[in-house]
Amino acid sequence: MKVIFIQDVKGKGKKGDVKNVSDGYARNFLLKNNVAVEATPANLSALKAQKNKQAKLAEEEVKEAEQLKAKLANLEVKLVAKSGDGGRLFGSITSKQIAEELQKSHNIKMDKRKIELDQPIRSLGYTNVPVKLHQEVHGTIKVHVVEK
Repeated sequence: MKVIFIQDVKGKGKKGDVKNVSDGYARNFLLKNNVAVEATPANLSALKAQKNKQAKLAEEEVKEAEQLKAKLANLEVKLVAKSGDGGRLFGSITSKQIAEELQKSHNIKMDKRKIELDQPIRSLGYTNVPVKLHQEVHGTIKVHVVEK
């Protein structure tokens, strides 16, 4: 019997897969526990429509990420910090501070985990900070640290 999996089943299939399983397994476990539905032409066309919808949503997310990347390329985030001799900061600038300043000054809400800062910024001046906007889209933010 051909079935369409609604949920992941360990060892059998993932959500959205169409597989051929034994009749007893399908009737007694998969269909009974609402883990899968029978692969009728109507259910197959619904699955195809759902996959098309998901593909369009994923494409829109990539487009939005590209637009945000272009917007971030023209922006500069300015942070003020105390510093000592030689432009060395007392403390450091973290991704959380960059995200908060981006929200406050440019009204762009970004999760601090998307800002890929390997080491906190510990000196004055300009720094290009990489940002992961989407799995396929990476951008940069120009951060300017000035003395208080």
